[in-house]
Amino acid sequence: MQTSSAQPSSISYAIDEPIVPDLQTNLRYIRETIGNSADLVVKELLALKKWPAVLIYMSGLVDQQILHTSILHSLIQRFEGDSDRIAPENRMDYILQDILIAADVEKLEEMSMLFTDLMGGNIILLLDECPVALRIGAVGWEERNITEPNSQSVVRGPMDGFNENLRTNMTLIRRRIKDPRLWIETREIGYISKTSVAMVYLNHVADDAIVQEVRSRLDKIDIDAILDSGYIEEFIQDTTKTVFPTVYNSERPDTVAAALLEGRVAILVDGTPFALLVPALFVHFFQSAEDYYQRADISTLLRFIRYLAFFIAMLAPSFYIAVSTFHQEMLPTNLLISLAAQREGVPFPAFIEALLMELTYEILREAGVRIPKTVGQAVSIVGTLVIGQAAVDAGVVSAAMVIIVSITAISSYVIPENGLSIAVRIIRFMMMALAATFGFYGILIGLIMMTIHLTSLSSFGVSYMSPFGPFIAKDLKDSLYRLPWPYLRERPGSNRAGNLRRQNKKGLLKGSSNKRGRS
Repeated sequence: MQTSSAQPSSISYAIDEPIVPDLQTNLRYIRETIGNSADLVVKELLALKKWPAVLIYMSGLVDQQILHTSILHSLIQRFEGDSDRIAPENRMDYILQDILIAADVEKLEEMSMLFTDLMGGNIILLLDECPVALRIGAVGWEERNITEPNSQSVVRGPMDGFNENLRTNMTLIRRRIKDPRLWIETREIGYISKTSVAMVYLNHVADDAIVQEVRSRLDKIDIDAILDSGYIEEFIQDTTKTVFPTVYNSERPDTVAAALLEGRVAILVDGTPFALLVPALFVHFFQSAEDYYQRADISTLLRFIRYLAFFIAMLAPSFYIAVSTFHQEMLPTNLLISLAAQREGVPFPAFIEALLMELTYEILREAGVRIPKTVGQAVSIVGTLVIGQAAVDAGVVSAAMVIIVSITAISSYVIPENGLSIAVRIIRFMMMALAATFGFYGILIGLIMMTIHLTSLSSFGVSYMSPFGPFIAKDLKDSLYRLPWPYLRERPGSNRAGNLRRQNKKGLLKGSSNKRGRS
């Protein structure tokens, strides 16, 4: 990172001072506060004749078309003012009302407001002998196009995903929910980054208490910068003393829209394509957007496969360690003889063997994420085939352990949400240690402790294990399995939705009479 060569400013950095009538003083203050940055553009407006004026903006953050057509063109073609006819204190009003054709224009009186809007990609107009400035909305930096989501791909369903622009992300949700009761509250978090954060919810569906709790937790965040939604997630989650995610994240607009229709609250952060959804329950992490686009029987089968993969990814190495170390009598004789022959030349016990293989796989997995994509496939082939086969031939590990680790790795990719997949990877090592110490009894103890822990968790006041604990029978129709859409007449009660009806138009309209306050 390069350091600025500018001299220390003599102007205080407390930028909450008013805008003064002298243009040169304001310009000097702005330049010194920003440190004479190379991307600061100060354009003198000679078209205003006897009125000294400048346009100020940050290069690369403004829409050049708006700058030239809506601002410069209108000032050059329409300006007929005269300093003798219009008093200095009324000149800005004259430009605002009679000259500019831009729609998003606002007066500014404080330097703090000026710097916030300037850094946000707006254009600032300053006049001499005028103690106010004009903020002209012209945000237009380069952004990534709307593309298919990378982390949550589907075979059938929409293929558009969020990008790093907050406005674009809000538009993608508006396209799917064309209802005036879709409320969006924005705020700036981070006293240096001033990151725009939007809270999105359906006013007649979301529970008032949950909406207020989300609003309260966001307002309590006190940090210098927010660079990703992961910052927000750690601030608003109920507890940090768990490996299980209690805030759901998604880069799919259809997933966010479906969650809003269930009464949940979405949080969008400018600069990241991942939206947060709360409350987030355990069952939500096994649900994919594709479940609701396929037939119910296919979706039910896929969900059973995901739950099975969850237990395989968590317990497969532990079962192998327990059986090969403590419970050999549980295996058929032929299989036991085969395993014994494979392990005859292995110098390590089953736990060390599994630990080495799992750590090797985690290293390869992390390497596959960090290395360039052009060589990623080659590293995967080397890791899975060459190293695995060489380890078996060298007698470091058994062939059965390679099979177990491979099945475990594949099963971990079946889980739709990456946060839960990471939690399973952490728990897997704990289960391996318990299995190596106590056998199946250790695995049982670990499962009981995990169940107790899961039932103690909550997400914004909602039990994490709903609808299983507490048991809500009517919510089971969209948990382990999914019934066809005609039977999903009500929203899940676990989300504490304010209006449970989803297939009765009269009930939906009736719910709109609920009055909710906005901050």
